[in-house]
Amino acid sequence: MSLIQTIDQDLTTALKAKDEIAVSALRNLKAAFKNAEIAAQTQSGRASPTEGGRELLSDGEALKVVAKKVKQHKDSIESFAAGGRADLVANEQAQMKTLEKYLPQALPESEVAKIVDETIATGNATKADFGRVMKEVVAKVGARADGSVISKLVKERLK
Repeated sequence: MSLIQTIDQDLTTALKAKDEIAVSALRNLKAAFKNAEIAAQTQSGRASPTEGGRELLSDGEALKVVAKKVKQHKDSIESFAAGGRADLVANEQAQMKTLEKYLPQALPESEVAKIVDETIATGNATKADFGRVMKEVVAKVGARADGSVISKLVKERLK
């Protein structure tokens, strides 16, 4: 079963349970999937958002959308906390928690640091290579590590 099908089933379950937070989070996620499908369709010139009855997004692409939505919730939490809106912070945290269960287990920072070190060791990396190193590390870890953690570690190593 694909990730999108799992999310569809979880949305149905949340609707039946009248879990407003989960319903809201999953509906927003489904909208983000649709937007990503339309963007992919536009870029590839495909006639419909489905091909042979299956979703246009692969599980890997869907994971990227989920990770992006989780990051948006984190950013919103920071903004609402700075503005003193505890009610909105709680709502965003609950929605983020709903979406995080679809992401793979996060790598510990020490593991990410090891991957960064290995990537830097493959070439003579300087500060000018920041973009290249970031791209390679993100390709290796995927959605298993936050981009801000990767960026911090790469900056520290490229001094």
